[in-house]
Amino acid sequence: MAVIRGLFVYPVKSCGAIALDRAQLESQGLMWDRHWMVVDATGRFVSQREFAAMARIVPAFEEDGVRLSMDGMDASLLLPFAPRGDEARMSATVWKDTFEALDEGDEAAQWFTRALGVPVRLVRFAQDVTRLASKKWTQDQDAPTQFADGFPILVASESSLADLNARLAAKGAPPVPMSRFRPNIVVDGGEAFDEDFIDTLSIEGEAGHDDVVLRFVKPCSRCPITTIDQHTGERDAHWPDEPLDTLQTFRVDARVDGGLTFGQNATVLSGAGRRLAVGAQAQWEYRFE
Repeated sequence: MAVIRGLFVYPVKSCGAIALDRAQLESQGLMWDRHWMVVDATGRFVSQREFAAMARIVPAFEEDGVRLSMDGMDASLLLPFAPRGDEARMSATVWKDTFEALDEGDEAAQWFTRALGVPVRLVRFAQDVTRLASKKWTQDQDAPTQFADGFPILVASESSLADLNARLAAKGAPPVPMSRFRPNIVVDGGEAFDEDFIDTLSIEGEAGHDDVVLRFVKPCSRCPITTIDQHTGERDAHWPDEPLDTLQTFRVDARVDGGLTFGQNATVLSGAGRRLAVGAQAQWEYRFE
């Protein structure tokens, strides 16, 4: 058995997280997760890989939308939940996927341009657009997602983080928090890296509701964003390449062309439209091949 210890959404791709006690699950992931995205002049997404300061853009839910703030900015920016209806459409690209998105206008573009110091625009995922995760990994399941790198949900394990931090401590490096890995769901239970062998994760529904079932489909390859403090937007002066240097010693994964993996990408098998709650019991089924 396991327990859900954390639920997180990232309304703007590569910006800060909102920690939730309860989260609405949709077929494309947690509601409002990666619903907005910052793009360059070509429509290609930008992230903390190029602009570590994006970590310092802090979102908060309000009644009518998501408010963004950042230290050093003289004003915040409100992103309404409801589209205006007159947004211009533009081409947006996430890795190899290019599709139409809604331009959020000049005010949002100017706010992000001031925040990052380069010309950028903000786009919203269009409700009439469907973007599917790679069927190479989803067992031919149609798994919609929005502006996430590739899959609806990212699950990480506290046991795995504890193992990684023990290895960091052994070399004198400071521990890293779970925020470095930007998960949607944090699970407590089982042995370190059990998630490598899990097929499905069933999470108990709220009273009167059936369980939510997620399928683990692809190990998550980690990038230099894991080296960025998600509060300060900076790297450790003495250990700038951690935790990647330590992951290199034991988490090279041939399934993802030698990538360094931590956590599992997941799709929604059942339970879209239901709510997940921190503290909910969960259990997993192992994959036997």
